[in-house]
Amino acid sequence: MAGHMVTSGKVIKCKAAIAWEPKKPLSIEEIEVAPPKDHEVRIKILASGICRSDDHVLEGLKSNIKFPIILGHEAAGIVESVGRAVTTVKPGDKVIPLIVSQCRECQCCKHPNANLCVKADIRKHTGLMDDNTSRFSCKGKLIHNFLDTSTFTEYTVVNEISVVKIDDAAPSEKVCLIGCGFSTGYGSATHTAKVHAGSTCVVFGLGGIGLSAIIGCQVAGASRIIAVDINKDKFPKAKAVGATECISPQDYTKPIHEVITEMTDGGADYTFECVGITDLMVSALKSSHYGFGATVIVGVAPTGAKISLDPMLLLTGRTVKGAIFGGFKGKESVPQMVTDYLTKKINLDELVSHTFPFEKINEGFKLLRGGKCTRTVLTF
Repeated sequence: MAGHMVTSGKVIKCKAAIAWEPKKPLSIEEIEVAPPKDHEVRIKILASGICRSDDHVLEGLKSNIKFPIILGHEAAGIVESVGRAVTTVKPGDKVIPLIVSQCRECQCCKHPNANLCVKADIRKHTGLMDDNTSRFSCKGKLIHNFLDTSTFTEYTVVNEISVVKIDDAAPSEKVCLIGCGFSTGYGSATHTAKVHAGSTCVVFGLGGIGLSAIIGCQVAGASRIIAVDINKDKFPKAKAVGATECISPQDYTKPIHEVITEMTDGGADYTFECVGITDLMVSALKSSHYGFGATVIVGVAPTGAKISLDPMLLLTGRTVKGAIFGGFKGKESVPQMVTDYLTKKINLDELVSHTFPFEKINEGFKLLRGGKCTRTVLTF
């Protein structure tokens, strides 16, 4: 990789979008990115998606996040340099940073059905590296990282357990979505729910995650996929990725779970809440069939939110599950999904509605808030 030797071991000055405080636009600044320490990898970011989780932080809905911070967590890039003792990637490798690390040593990593690594910052939100420092600084101030990744920057530094090599042929501006949104929705259907062929599924919320859940249901062979959203502009895209019918709660006088129960002869096999609204999570549960229905909580609710439900819903045989990142262990699953994209088993192209240069990041957030996009991808 040309230029690698020039920057290796040195501080890199580059552009990054900094969130100095909540409820303010991101500010594009020159930052300094320190070289990677032991077990760390410095990555040149090529493309990064804008996810609703980034916006939750900007809107101040996550009280446990420390500012100033470089957000972004859904990306693809090239390894620029590695610290000592790094063995799984090398300079020049195309990679995807992992929001859920995989140390392969903790109880969750060793458990066949779990993926929430004890070291994942998604659990504790320190916004710092293992040694409690940051590799980012701007105007002499420490800048926090986000979800072990921080991708709204030309260069980032991650722990080796938070990055995986992918096929060099993969187009960054598409496969970056595997870093969060796609995997989260798709895995919720194929991996967490284990949707079976011929089943009936209901997906609440048709953003990037909901559409990815629909793709997962379709790949798993569901015969009916009902898509639910109050924004009907999202219906054509939902149908394009596999929804068999689309409904809006605003078209009915009765609660949406009653509508769905009637449509599905008592309820669906699987329901997915992809918004992060607690009342909708209960609606999703009520939309599943007593005795065997399964509901997967995919959406992220605001800090401190609580669910209130009648325990009879569960006593009568329904189940509620949840998972981060679709329940996938990143080191194995991410490269496989990239391969599945390259072999056309999965289609990410429908999910990318806008591609902007990095400098237009605030416009991308405006589109997201206005419900005007599926996924905006920033290119560097």
